Amino acid sequence: MTTTTTKVGGRWMTLFTLAWLAIWTVQLTPVQLLLPLQLDTPEDDWIRGVVSSGLVLGIGGLAGIVAGPAAGALSDRAGVGRPRRRPWALAGVWLTAVCLVLTGYAEGPWAVGAAWVGVSVGVAVSSAAFTALIADQLPSTQRGAASAAVGSSQAVGIVLGVGLVVLLGLGIEAGYLLLAAIIAVVGTAAALLLPDPAATAQMRPPREGRRALASLRDRDFAWMLSGRLVTNIGNALGTALFLFFLLHGLGQPSAAAQDNLLLLIVVYTVFVVLASVLTGIISDRTGNRRRLTIAATVVQAASGVAIALVPTFEMTMVAAALMGLGYGAFSTVGLAFAADLLPDEQDHARDLGIVNVTAALGQLIGPVLGAGLVALVGGFWLVFVAAAVLSIVGGVLTAFARQPARS
Repeated sequence: MTTTTTKVGGRWMTLFTLAWLAIWTVQLTPVQLLLPLQLDTPEDDWIRGVVSSGLVLGIGGLAGIVAGPAAGALSDRAGVGRPRRRPWALAGVWLTAVCLVLTGYAEGPWAVGAAWVGVSVGVAVSSAAFTALIADQLPSTQRGAASAAVGSSQAVGIVLGVGLVVLLGLGIEAGYLLLAAIIAVVGTAAALLLPDPAATAQMRPPREGRRALASLRDRDFAWMLSGRLVTNIGNALGTALFLFFLLHGLGQPSAAAQDNLLLLIVVYTVFVVLASVLTGIISDRTGNRRRLTIAATVVQAASGVAIALVPTFEMTMVAAALMGLGYGAFSTVGLAFAADLLPDEQDHARDLGIVNVTAALGQLIGPVLGAGLVALVGGFWLVFVAAAVLSIVGGVLTAFARQPARS
């Protein structure tokens, strides 16, 4: 694929980072805190709450799987002279904000699930537009840095969102309103201020039907996608049910569990940011992203092993650090690796939308699978064992994708 050689400056990177910080904050704060609180059930029937939460997240993930690549493909086909990414970024941001408000006032699993589908679609559409900018506007020597911005923003976003809700003592409705305001203001500003050159005739993909699934027929791109999917499922297994684990696995009271969740997220975030920045720089300098991506899956697997063997809060802290190291490196270098492997420059948004689908699929399959494993054994140990196994399998699959020659 052809790539630009012109580097972007600090303003571009700052706006791009703020966009992703807002996206991750409004997506992951409900996943980690607000949705479990909304759907939690009495102590004598707590498994039903876990299952309801898993199903809601799974349905939302399914919606994102469809919306992300579709929006990316349509933005690739913008008319000549029209902006390609900005309209979709704005539409996704505003849909997310509206549906967050609706989710906050919804009651019961069905209503919450329906509103959360709208949030998931909005996040998928805006994510596809912002992710496409990595391949559209960055040379290969800056893709690691941009991917580090995405990965570190994910961890910081969790801390920001959960921290604001917990420390300000916000209820469920107020928490969702705050998140809606964050994405509306920050997301809109980033979409308007980031450059978006008008489409040219050369940018538009041809209309032949053979292009519909061309990227999935590319050997290396397909292996990378499969490894990314399996590793993301492992990560979702290890993180999506964390509040339930504190409440019912370790038997902590609700107030203590919320405070400890915030502490765990802070630990996780510190190591995600460290791993993201360090591995992003190393991968840009060396160009060998595949090796770093595989190593990251092994570290992520270690976190599941640790907590499965010693299910205490202290070991959970250690596991959070290991998960942060592993997933921070994986999300950063893996995304840059995916950008390097894009088969066709005319389908950047569509193909990176497919890459984003692997994260959405992880959020779909992980919580549902985790809820089933909890119901199967009446506890959480099998969830963490499965998370470790899937992380290793993801690394093995990634190893089959060849490292492309550096441009």
